[in-house]
Amino acid sequence: MAVRVALSAFLSLVVAMGIGRFAFTPQVPLMIGEHQLSLTSAAVVAAINYLGYLFGSYDAMRATRRVELRLKVGVWGAVALTLLSACVEGAWLHGVVRFLTGWASGWAMVLIAAWSNEQLHKHGRAGLSAAVFAGPGTGILLSGMLAVLLHGQHVSAATAWLAYGLLALVLIALIARNLPGPGQLHRPETAPAPLVLTVGLKKLVWSYSLAGFGYILPATFLSQMAVSRFPGSPFAQYVWPIFGGAAVIGIGLGILTRHFGQANLRLAIVLWAQAAGVFVVEMMPGIGGLALGAVLMGGGFLCVVQLTLHYARELAPQHARYMAGLLTTGYAVGQLFGPLLSALSTQLTHRLEPALYVAGAALLIAGALVWKRDPAAQ
Repeated sequence: MAVRVALSAFLSLVVAMGIGRFAFTPQVPLMIGEHQLSLTSAAVVAAINYLGYLFGSYDAMRATRRVELRLKVGVWGAVALTLLSACVEGAWLHGVVRFLTGWASGWAMVLIAAWSNEQLHKHGRAGLSAAVFAGPGTGILLSGMLAVLLHGQHVSAATAWLAYGLLALVLIALIARNLPGPGQLHRPETAPAPLVLTVGLKKLVWSYSLAGFGYILPATFLSQMAVSRFPGSPFAQYVWPIFGGAAVIGIGLGILTRHFGQANLRLAIVLWAQAAGVFVVEMMPGIGGLALGAVLMGGGFLCVVQLTLHYARELAPQHARYMAGLLTTGYAVGQLFGPLLSALSTQLTHRLEPALYVAGAALLIAGALVWKRDPAAQ
């Protein structure tokens, strides 16, 4: 039972996050090449997606009715909207679709994490919770490798959207019947004591919000940076799969090192490694710098999520779902401001570099905020 829950949650995040949400990154070069988007409008469309993610995660955090319905609509909605993306053109229509996709993925991320964590703890397999978070990275790896194939065939952006949507449909069909039905998500008989946001919790929320701001800008434009720096190079198509593969490996390393050091220290180190990845991309403009940056940023991407939620459970064990929603909402706010800053940077300077340096600094600050352990978690 526990393995089935973990696999279902894993594939749900592959679909809702790794494909539905992040397939936009390898699509940016195609859509810019077809003049559907410019670098600035791509940033705005990305920001609209993160606004939807903010609304979805906030609603999931506070929902008390139809929770299971939201979970299923989030997962299936990501599939349907990815397919719908093949039928629309232009920045504004894609903005509407990406907003809805963001909302769906916000529902899916918070509620899938809550459901799987609850079930795996119930069955004494809490260790599998970390493996569930490899889902988004696996989805990025799968969609990234598919992008390599599609770009190599010189397909249109619409055809590529269709391919991503069909892949998501096949994957979710495998586990759809395992998703929770009405009444299957736990609702405590008595409400826990009101959550008090301690100094440690506030620092964690700020850290995670800055993490969302810091990673999203390079993650959104990694493929476009590779294409613009190395036009015609086959390597450029592999940068995004490298990011996704590193994310999966990062989760694996996180599981292997879970008994070494405290969660907040490991979280700070991972955030600083991501910051190094952002700076490396700029300081080493060659292929090696871009690949190393993708490894460092991707390797920390899902580790940050898993370690943040783990530390939050240590600080507020009775409020796991609320904290997951609150943290995801803060992360979404950070992600919203990242593309807006990139749009401003490209509009004023015609370059992404100024925004990237700000993103790297944000990740450094995020690590510093959690370096010292909150006494409440002792």
